[in-house]
Amino acid sequence: MRILVFHGMEVASLFRAATLPLPTYCCGLRPEREERRHSLQATVCFSVRLVPVSCTKRHFSPMPRSQIGYLVAVNNNLEEDASLPKLPLFHGPNFIGGNDVSVPDKRLSRKHIVLTASPDGSADLFVEGTNPVVVRSGEVRKKLASRENAAISNGDIMELIPGHHLFKYVSSSTGEKKRSFNEANNNGESPKLAAKKMRNQGPKDEANSAIHLKAEEKDSSNKEQNSVEAIRGFQVSNDKLPHTFRLLKVQGLPAWANTNSVSIGDVIEGDVLLAVLSNYMVDIDWLISACPKLAKIPNVLVIHGEGDSRLDLTKRSKPNNWILHKPQLPISFGTHHSKAMLLVYPKGVRVIVHTANLIYVDWNNKSQGLWMQDFPWKDQSNSAKGCGFENDLIDYLSALKWPEFTVNLPALGNFNINSTFFKKFDYREAKVRLIASVPGYHTSSNMKKWGHMKMRTVLQECVFGKEFQRSPLVYQFSSLGSLDEKWMAELATSMSSGYSEDKTPLGLGESSIIWPTVEDVRCSLEGYAAGSAIPSPLKNVEKGFLKKYWAKWKASHTGRCRAMPHIKTFTRYKGQQLAWFLLTSANLSKAAWGALQKNNSQLMIRSYELGVLFLPSDIKEDGGEFSCTADGGLSKGIVQSNSTGNSVATKTKLVTLAWQGSKTSEVIPLPVPYELPPEPYSSEDVPWSWDRRYAKKDVYGQVWPRL
Repeated sequence: MRILVFHGMEVASLFRAATLPLPTYCCGLRPEREERRHSLQATVCFSVRLVPVSCTKRHFSPMPRSQIGYLVAVNNNLEEDASLPKLPLFHGPNFIGGNDVSVPDKRLSRKHIVLTASPDGSADLFVEGTNPVVVRSGEVRKKLASRENAAISNGDIMELIPGHHLFKYVSSSTGEKKRSFNEANNNGESPKLAAKKMRNQGPKDEANSAIHLKAEEKDSSNKEQNSVEAIRGFQVSNDKLPHTFRLLKVQGLPAWANTNSVSIGDVIEGDVLLAVLSNYMVDIDWLISACPKLAKIPNVLVIHGEGDSRLDLTKRSKPNNWILHKPQLPISFGTHHSKAMLLVYPKGVRVIVHTANLIYVDWNNKSQGLWMQDFPWKDQSNSAKGCGFENDLIDYLSALKWPEFTVNLPALGNFNINSTFFKKFDYREAKVRLIASVPGYHTSSNMKKWGHMKMRTVLQECVFGKEFQRSPLVYQFSSLGSLDEKWMAELATSMSSGYSEDKTPLGLGESSIIWPTVEDVRCSLEGYAAGSAIPSPLKNVEKGFLKKYWAKWKASHTGRCRAMPHIKTFTRYKGQQLAWFLLTSANLSKAAWGALQKNNSQLMIRSYELGVLFLPSDIKEDGGEFSCTADGGLSKGIVQSNSTGNSVATKTKLVTLAWQGSKTSEVIPLPVPYELPPEPYSSEDVPWSWDRRYAKKDVYGQVWPRL
């Protein structure tokens, strides 16, 4: 260590903070400034801390640090790996990173974690690097994202990268009282630890630090429960599947993160006689390879939104018995964006609404969602009346105007396949409502059929618990349109509709926009390549009024922090309870949701969209849940009615996976992939925009755009 004296100030310069920590501050004074400098002679970076001292003092000898314990490398069976040396841990901060593992790993920074060890043997872990760390204490596992911290105890295991580079913390102290992981971490952040965190994070202005700590305090009551791997407990029986949705499987995640998740082969199954596949992008070669059963289905209609440049390739790739149809787009800049499947079986029809394009990356690398429910053929001798779900479905299918064709369904006969054909199924037990958009200038009663005005109309018919009065809203999506404050208020009015049990309106809720940061994309499973599916230009993202809405994509409890979202969801929540939840193809744009015109007498929509709205429902007597593929066609379970009257009868309760209440029959868990409440952006967070240049390399060593 080199000591320089300038005008009564001592300057301690560190060349290796990991092994030569700064000495204790003189006279108990904290440093007033911490600056970064660059040594021209040595061409290395070092820290400089200015400490007031007596003008008569000319020399400063650091106190030697005592060893507190060490880290032991272990294998997946938690047995010591004798090929690696033990890493000594000293009193104060200890930096652990890429230089301490046997195999080079670009995901590890040189200072990946900071372990601040105390004389009693306890230690505080802070994630300094950009990639997450897992801490294991007994049966408890917690994933820490970058800039998060946790207290650890003797015997705890750290995974420097989830599933890789395991180290066991061994304390030399005999006086440490062993704390459970929850005991060590459930009381918020102590002032002492907060100060340590601020030092580890490097120099920041006081305002930024205050914002960061305020955001942590806001969700301190939920952070612990959100951080555990809550999706492990997401077990849904077949009879309850229509009541909730599921996430799509993501390659490269640990098995627990894909609990009860699905792939395309899990939903297109059984004896399918006719398939209608609705989507924006369609890669037929991949689709058939991923789901070979599709090649055996005798009748397939593909409703798509592909442009002319890809349409020729799609036509050449399709089997001869497949029909392609692109719906009309009467207003410029619109798309056919809906993502759904209708599968006709001998027993009925399966309706699937999801968020993934029919391409490889969407079904393997991204956070996506899918809902499905089976419905029986109507009893022709007792023609059932329609219901809200049926009316909405037929209205939407009618707007697509595909060319009618005839099919022969074995044992059922010949049918003309048009929108009316789908009236032959009984949708009265539907567990969701459909929220669709179709392009056009909608007026009069048609205005309430589509877009955010449809959402407003349905919610106005619903009664919610009083806890949702003025409760917050979340908008989460993967493409941001050109917005303005007037339209955001228009949308919030629709999303805030509904009444509480005392007949008073719920009132406007404060809105948050969950949107990936540049760092989220850079460090994602795909690196910067993930940003091509988050296609929002800087001119849309940089608008000043949006700053108050930005919130982080944090998905530790579902293991999807690094699986960038292509899922689109909108919800109103209180704590971990949900008033309602929408899974949809619609991004946050006027094109998708529509914009009111002509003194609110007309709704203009550019695109086709489709989503499913989950609502609390009245509980009825136990009965059967219909299945197109199960033997016998029924599976026993709870039955709901989507009655939206003003009844205050016992209703189902929608909750997130982090909800800590009892799991009674009326509780419906929804695998909301992100954490609630969402954490606001800090002053350092930059929202992703795909037309900027990013020189900092991603996890694959690439810059953006790729050269």
